Amino acid sequence: MSHQSTKLIPPQERLIMALDVPSVEEARELVERLGDAVHFYKVGMELFMAGDYFGLIEWLKARGKRVFVDLKFFDVPATVGRAVRALSQRGVDFATVHGNDAIMEAAAANKGELKILAVTVLTSLDRGDLDDLGFDCDVQKLVLSRAKRALALGCDGVISSGLEVPLLREEVDHKLLVISPGIRPVENRPADDQKRVVTVEDAFKNGADYIVVGRPIRDAADPRAEALRVQAQIASVFGG
Repeated sequence: MSHQSTKLIPPQERLIMALDVPSVEEARELVERLGDAVHFYKVGMELFMAGDYFGLIEWLKARGKRVFVDLKFFDVPATVGRAVRALSQRGVDFATVHGNDAIMEAAAANKGELKILAVTVLTSLDRGDLDDLGFDCDVQKLVLSRAKRALALGCDGVISSGLEVPLLREEVDHKLLVISPGIRPVENRPADDQKRVVTVEDAFKNGADYIVVGRPIRDAADPRAEALRVQAQIASVFGG
């Protein structure tokens, strides 16, 4: 059964490229190399520690790119609220939060035009990891519970493996944005730390609104060609 997204999102913006590189200079070089093959970028913790993080965000915005700040805010609710309020003035599109209801509620109350995405279960975790962390419940049930609470508390969407998206689409209001990381090509899948992964086509047929792709594009012999290949797969799913 297909749960394909019907939101009015330009197909070329459904690909979010993870700028997981060690320096701002390398990030800019990669963005310039990718050119018009990528319209949406995720900037996370590695770049935050690398230098002029907000300068990079301004540089991306000046080039017409959309920006997803992936810092997974997790702190005292009042602190998260203030951080989100400050970030909302930067003109970015998405930001992630982690944590309990009070943290998600504080983020949502201070988001302005920023869309807040709640992390459900990291795609680098599997059942054994959750057992180690003390989560005595099924992965799908945990994802569903967090997604329902996030939407009720004013968040706009969730980060969720494509494996759990069909259940979200069956059980949660479709206004929920779903962003699926851990996307891997069906052929020549690299060995890495992502455990709960899906292909580009499956992620969107399962109901994802956006996908996040990092290493398969970044580490390709020709990153631009690989990004264009992913964009072609997305266009084929959405009739482009």
